[in-house]
Amino acid sequence: MGIYYTPGSLKARLCVDGALRTYQYCEERAIPYSRCGKLIVATNEEEVSRLDVLYDKGLQNKVPGLALVDRKEILEIEPYCTGGLKAIHSPNTGIVDWRRVACSYGDDFRANGGTILTGHEVATIKDVGREIRVDCQDRTRITTKHVITCAGLYSDRVSEKAGGKRSPTIVPFRGEYLELRADKRYLVKGNIYPVPNPKFPFLGVHFTPRMDGSVWVGPNAVLAGAREGYSWSTVNARDMAEMASFRGLWKLAVPNLQYGMKEMAKSAILPLQLADLTRFIPEVKMSDLVRGSAGVRAQAMRDDGTLVDDFEFDESCPGMLHVRNAPSPAATSSLAIADLVTERAAKCFGL
Repeated sequence: MGIYYTPGSLKARLCVDGALRTYQYCEERAIPYSRCGKLIVATNEEEVSRLDVLYDKGLQNKVPGLALVDRKEILEIEPYCTGGLKAIHSPNTGIVDWRRVACSYGDDFRANGGTILTGHEVATIKDVGREIRVDCQDRTRITTKHVITCAGLYSDRVSEKAGGKRSPTIVPFRGEYLELRADKRYLVKGNIYPVPNPKFPFLGVHFTPRMDGSVWVGPNAVLAGAREGYSWSTVNARDMAEMASFRGLWKLAVPNLQYGMKEMAKSAILPLQLADLTRFIPEVKMSDLVRGSAGVRAQAMRDDGTLVDDFEFDESCPGMLHVRNAPSPAATSSLAIADLVTERAAKCFGL
C-alpha cells in the first residue's frame, strides 16, 4: 500500500493509486478479494525506532488508515503474534488471486480488439523506416508502427536486441516459500511483515494468507542459477556466465556476503528459517511447515552494484518504449502503471 517507498517516488504514488483502483476493478469484475489488513511488526527496540520512520513515510505517501499499535492492539488483530512490541497497522491492505486478475486483464484486452500471442521468443527488433519488425525464433514476424516492451527477467536482453541500452542488467534472485500446514493456518489472520533492515535489499520473511485459504511464509532471497531458475537444479550456462562477469553483482555481493550465505543456508536447511518466524509467532514449530512455491525476482542492477528501486523506462529507440524495471509492488500498481505507460507512449510516439 505504499508504506515502504521513498515519498515522491513513482513506487509510492503508483502503489497507493493502484491499490485503490485494484479494489474497484475487482468489484466491477466480481473478482473475489479479501481486505485482510497488514501488520509491520517490531520485535525489539532497534526495530521500534525504524518503525517510526516507516510510519512517517506511509503518512507522507498518504496511505489510507495507517495506525501505530501497541502490543495489546497487535494481539487484538493477530492473537498469536505475541512477539511484537509495536506495529504499523494497514487495514486497507488486501489479497487477491493475481492470476485471475491477469486473466481478466487479458479478456479486457481481447474485448477491445487486441490479440495475445504466447510462446514466441523474440530474436530481433528492427526499425526499418516506416515500420518496426519483430522477428521471433520460430520465424513468426510481427510488423507494427510502435513497440512497447515489458520483458521482466529479459528486459535488458530485449532492449539490447532493439538497439537500446543493456544497462540496467537483470540479476535473478529466487524467493522460496514455505507453507503452514492446513491445521495451523489459524495462527495467521492477515499479512504479518517484519520491519525492513536498511542494510539489506529485501523485505525479509513474512506471513501471507492466500485466497485459497493457505498461508505462505517467506520468501528468502538466493541468487538463482538461471533467469528462470525456480529450483536449485535449474542452471543455465549463459545466465551464469553473464552473472559471473557482471561487475555490478560483485560490488553488491562482497559487502553482503554474510547475508547471502545465510540465505543460502536457510534455503538448504529449513530449520534455520524457524528463528525468523518465531520472533513473531513463537508457537510455530518446524513440523507446522512444508515446502511451498518459488518465484524469481527480476532485479535490475547498475554497473556500480546499485539496485534499481523504482520504475524505469527507456525511450532511446525511435518508435519504441521499453519498461526496464517494474518491481514489486507492480501487481498492486498495475492499473496505475498502465496509465503511466500510456502517457509515456503517447509522448514518445507523438500520438
